[in-house]
Amino acid sequence: MTTPTIAQKSPYAVEVEEGKSYWWCACGRSQNQPFCDGSHQGTDISPVEYKADKTGTVHFCGCKHSGKGALCDGSHKKL
Repeated sequence: MTTPTIAQKSPYAVEVEEGKSYWWCACGRSQNQPFCDGSHQGTDISPVEYKADKTGTVHFCGCKHSGKGALCDGSHKKL
């Protein structure tokens, strides 16, 4: 299994729109963090869809080690 690259040791605060899908980079290689740009090609890591249930700010995981998928759970504090 490919180990994800830590993009940053803090979350990305992003304004999202209700009903819209966002593709979170799970591999850490994207140049468009926190979103996928296809850089995961050749790894066994795939982007994760996040569909906003309401409009507002969400905190996408930057360390790629969150137990909550695309959203930050504070795991970066343990790295």
